[in-house]
Amino acid sequence: MEEDLTFHPHNVMLFLLLFGLTFLFLALTASYLYIRVTMNVPPVRLPWLFLLNTTILLGSSYTLMQAKKAYQSDDTLGYQRQLKRTIWLSVLFLVMQGMAWLWLFHLNQVSMQSSTTAGFLYVLSIAHFAHVVAGLPFLVAFYRTAQKRMVDPITVLIYFSDPEKRLKLRLLTIYWHFLDLLWIYLVLFLGGNWLI
Repeated sequence: MEEDLTFHPHNVMLFLLLFGLTFLFLALTASYLYIRVTMNVPPVRLPWLFLLNTTILLGSSYTLMQAKKAYQSDDTLGYQRQLKRTIWLSVLFLVMQGMAWLWLFHLNQVSMQSSTTAGFLYVLSIAHFAHVVAGLPFLVAFYRTAQKRMVDPITVLIYFSDPEKRLKLRLLTIYWHFLDLLWIYLVLFLGGNWLI
């Protein structure tokens, strides 16, 4: 059934979004590199909280994968539990990212105006933060829908056999994994620039 939905509008929209985001972040990191090399601007040391946030975001991706597995095996409670864990880990990531910015700004006196590279660090991490925030309502919607519709064996059967829901869950999982890969790329890029 998933093969029939290959050119579904949701599929096309997600891949256009991911394509656009990929080029946005590649352009921003290329600009960062160009300015750093041509203007000889020193890089900003990445806060250790960025590394902790990487593990939190990877954890949310793992729990979403577990939710998808629970969905595929018709495990109602497991599906809801893993969705809830994904939501909480995502919120924790957002809170810890706010802490990382506070740590940078207040303890290290690094603001967007400190240097061009500091400005890029904020812009890149804020752009990623915004896309996690944008994905959170979809996670919450999946969780609420599961709670409302999974009340008896008949509604559970209908919910788990709906190809549209299966497609949307697959697309949400792809988006979440993309955000993980994007964050890992940013941490490696910014951390690597500090070492060079």
